[in-house]
Amino acid sequence: MDTTRLDVFGLDPVTLRWVQIELTVAMDWYTRCITGLRLTPVSTKSVDVATVLYEVYHPRPAGENWPAHAVWPEHGLPRSVLVDLSAERTSSGTAGPAIVPETLVVDHGKVYLSQHMMSVCQRMGISVQPARLRTGRDKGPVERFFRTIREDLLQALPGYKGPDIHSRGESPEADAFFYIDELETIIREWIAVVYHHRPHSSLVDPRVPGLRMSPAAMFEHGVARAGYIEAPRDPDLAYEFLKPRWRKILHYGVELDGRRYNGEGLNGLRNMTSPYTGEASGKWPIYYDPDDITTVYIRRPDDNKWYPLAWEHTLAVAMPFSEDALAYARKLAASKYRYPDDRLAVDDLLERWKIGLGTSAIDRRIALRMARTAQEFDRMVGEPAVRSLPSVARILAQSAPTTVPIASDNSAELSEAIGTEQPAGGDDDEFDQVSDEDYYADAVEDV
Repeated sequence: MDTTRLDVFGLDPVTLRWVQIELTVAMDWYTRCITGLRLTPVSTKSVDVATVLYEVYHPRPAGENWPAHAVWPEHGLPRSVLVDLSAERTSSGTAGPAIVPETLVVDHGKVYLSQHMMSVCQRMGISVQPARLRTGRDKGPVERFFRTIREDLLQALPGYKGPDIHSRGESPEADAFFYIDELETIIREWIAVVYHHRPHSSLVDPRVPGLRMSPAAMFEHGVARAGYIEAPRDPDLAYEFLKPRWRKILHYGVELDGRRYNGEGLNGLRNMTSPYTGEASGKWPIYYDPDDITTVYIRRPDDNKWYPLAWEHTLAVAMPFSEDALAYARKLAASKYRYPDDRLAVDDLLERWKIGLGTSAIDRRIALRMARTAQEFDRMVGEPAVRSLPSVARILAQSAPTTVPIASDNSAELSEAIGTEQPAGGDDDEFDQVSDEDYYADAVEDV
């Protein structure tokens, strides 16, 4: 697994301005298949890395209009049942294969070696192998993938800014009208349609000299040699990838960083000492998502089921609320009121966002992460309709496995493709007459 900053701008759905994006991917070393990915604005957190790792076990559904060769079959079908391949497909399939990792190779990034990721790997039985310092070949395949996606896909998209100042245009942010979820959809479809079915020089079989296989063919080759992959199908598997915190269960519930949670799942456990030992002796593990603190979860040891615990101010928020947003709201309320509380801080922050959305860099960063919170562990069945855009359709058409990848020096053809993209709703003259301030002035009037 690794994270890199993409050489393309994305559009902030909250402030309608361009932002830099980071891409986190998980790659199967044997097959070079991309088994999980996630785009995040500004910076990547441990919860984003855990989400990508969860996708390795439970792949996302494939897009509605993906070609048949790009769709992987649903994992978990009975192996003793014969399926007619010519019959109508009743399931949409998945965007990639499901695997069970044994070793996780990461760099020394703080998000990968955090307590959150270490606890997830311990629960899932994954050993962590950090790469050697300043040794790029320890993660050579994933580093090569980052270069491939930049040269074959990103450089042909609007908003491409290149790895340095000599590789970009005059104002690449002026062309960035792809939202972050649209860019993620484009990358996922390119991986499924092109990357997984293009032969790689490093995927070989020593018994067949000269044969070069694609990641999809290498996956079939590995399954034929090693057998069926027993991936877990637990519907509550996503809870295992949440961030744990050890707390005592009191008569009024549990408390996390000054927030009180309560629910029916605590009945019978209040004021009880947990059976866990060690540093967390007497405490219970409480799992939560830092990007949505309105609900936390506990797994009872008697029935081994998960139960939600609601925040006492959940009804006042009525939407996903991040941990960073609450800390920022408390800071603002402390500077404004003499005796602030969480309800007053939340109400004041929501009113601030309603009146002047995105008035500071902190506001924009927090609101942008909260806009993507609903996609943390959900499965998006309906993908944004971006494959019909001229630039995306051109890339998918010309980057077929049997064609030559787009060359980085073909500047004339790329300029023509990028120049055809215009924002919907007007012509060039109309947008030239409107300044940036006037254009974004009424963007959030109806919010």
